[in-house]
Amino acid sequence: MSQIIIKPAERTNDIKYAVRDIVVVANEIAKSGKEMLYLNIGDPNLFDWQPPRILIEETYKAMLNNYNGYAPSSGIKPALEAIEKEAERKGIKNIQNIFITTGASEAIDICLTALVNAGENILTPTPGYPLYTAIQSKLQMYENPYYLNEDNYWQPDIEDIKSKINDKTRAIIIINPNNPTGALYRKEILEEIIDLAIKHNLVIFSDEIYDKLIIDDKEHISIASLNSEVPVITFGGLSKNYMVPGFRMGWGIVSGNGAVLKDYIEAINKLLRARLSANHPEQYGIAPALLGDQSHLIEAKEKLKRRRNITIEMLNSIDGINCVAPEGAFYAFPRLKYIKDDYKWAKELIKAEGVVTVPGSGFGQVVGTSHFRIVFLPPGNLLDKAYNAIRRFMQSYEE
Repeated sequence: MSQIIIKPAERTNDIKYAVRDIVVVANEIAKSGKEMLYLNIGDPNLFDWQPPRILIEETYKAMLNNYNGYAPSSGIKPALEAIEKEAERKGIKNIQNIFITTGASEAIDICLTALVNAGENILTPTPGYPLYTAIQSKLQMYENPYYLNEDNYWQPDIEDIKSKINDKTRAIIIINPNNPTGALYRKEILEEIIDLAIKHNLVIFSDEIYDKLIIDDKEHISIASLNSEVPVITFGGLSKNYMVPGFRMGWGIVSGNGAVLKDYIEAINKLLRARLSANHPEQYGIAPALLGDQSHLIEAKEKLKRRRNITIEMLNSIDGINCVAPEGAFYAFPRLKYIKDDYKWAKELIKAEGVVTVPGSGFGQVVGTSHFRIVFLPPGNLLDKAYNAIRRFMQSYEE
C-alpha cells in the first residue's frame, strides 16, 4: 500500500541555523582525513577553558542530594535571588519578574511567543544571532531587520531603525555585546533606542549573555539600567561567562512599569508553567557562580584580548579582508572586500584548508557585502595556523 509523504509545517520552511549548517559541509571533508580547524562554534569547552570549580561542585552536590525532580516553573529561590542581586549590580531597577529557562534561547523563545502574533514583527539586528530569525519563522512573523553600521564599530543604525518601525512592530532586539560582530554598544545609542521604544510602545529584548566578557577594560551598560519605566527583558545565563554552555542555564529579567507589563508577564508565566521547569540540579550552580569568586573572568579576558589581537592583526594583514576590532564576546565578523558569495567562499575554504568559519549571509548583512564569522576561542598557535591558511586560500581563490 502506497503512503502519502508527510509534509512538515510551513512554519519550518525558512528556519536556518548557519552555525550548525556549515558543519554538514565540514563533516564530509573531515571524512577524507583532512586536518580540520574549527572556528565556527562559540563553545569554550572545546578548547582551553574551564568553568569555576564551585559551580561544578554545587551542581554535583545537588544531584547527590537528589534534587533531580521538577523545579518550580520560574526557578528555585536561591538562584532567583542571586539573579536579582546580579541585576541590581548591573543597575537594573523596577524589576517585575525573573525566571530561569533551559538556556537563554528558551527565554527568548518564550518571551517572543508570549508577545507577538502572526503577521506582526520585531526589529532584529543585522548582522545578528540566527535564533531570532528562526523563531520569527516559527511564529509566522514577517522579517523586519535593522542594520548595524560597520563604519561605526557595528553600532545599531538609529536612522535605519526609525525607518523600519511600523504599526505591526512589537519589540526591538539588541544583542550587547553583539554576536557575530563583538560590538559593545555605546550609552548614547542605547538611550536613543529607549526613546524609540517609549515613543512607539515597544518592548526591548536585551540579549546580554556575554556581558562579563568585555575586552580592553571597557564598560558594559545594560540598557535596562538607563530607564526604570520602559519595558525591558534582559536575557542572561551561565553558558558563556561561566563556560558551561551544556548546562543550558539561562534567565530573563523583566523590568519597567508594572501596570504596563502585568498581562504580558502572566502570559510568560503561562508558557513557563506549561513546559514544567528548566533543568533542576544545574540551578544550584547559579548562586555560587554569580555571587562567588569571579577571578576566572580576569584570566578569561586576558586570554580573549591576546587572541582578539592575533585575530585583528593577522586578518587585517591579508589582502582582501578587513576586520573591525571586537570589544566583547569572542567573535569577529571580517569583511571580504572582493567576494560576492560568502557561502561559496566558506565552503571552498573548508575544502582547501580545512578551516571552518560561518558565512556572513547566515547572520544577515548589508546587501552587496560579504563577511564571515570566526570564533577566536582557540589557543594562539591554532589561530595562527588557521589565519595563515586563510591567507594562502585568499591568494589563490577565484570566484
